[in-house]
Amino acid sequence: MSKFAKKSKSTPAISTASLPDIVFMLLFFFMVTTVLRETTLLIENKVPRATQLQKLEKKSLVSFIYVGKPKETNRYGTEPRIQVNDALIAPRDIPRFVYQEKDKLDEAERDKLTVSLKVDVETKMGIVSDIKQQLREADALKINYSAVQALAKDN
Repeated sequence: MSKFAKKSKSTPAISTASLPDIVFMLLFFFMVTTVLRETTLLIENKVPRATQLQKLEKKSLVSFIYVGKPKETNRYGTEPRIQVNDALIAPRDIPRFVYQEKDKLDEAERDKLTVSLKVDVETKMGIVSDIKQQLREADALKINYSAVQALAKDN
């Protein structure tokens, strides 16, 4: 009887030379497709300071309304204006804005929409009352007033 030599069946190692290329391609893909843009403010907006603040839980359910004096006073005047997203609107347009924001949400989350008012410190309460009245008509009853943390020496 003859003896046959057994060949070892080892699998070749997986080449990892292209792994960094794949990682960088994925990184560039997500960097290009991700939107990090915030709203461009057309108004002056210095929010008031507060000592007792509460952070909002789910930012995706928050829509912002900015109120303040326009930066371009020769174009928009000196009276406080309302800005939503990147447009200045009149108080009567707020219900339409609320309905558009609710349409972006799922059916179950529409009642959980919170409207956050970022009102300039120098703004009179008349325009804020008008905004609140329009929000009531649009059935947007969850309202938040934005503020920044006051420092200990500010008290």
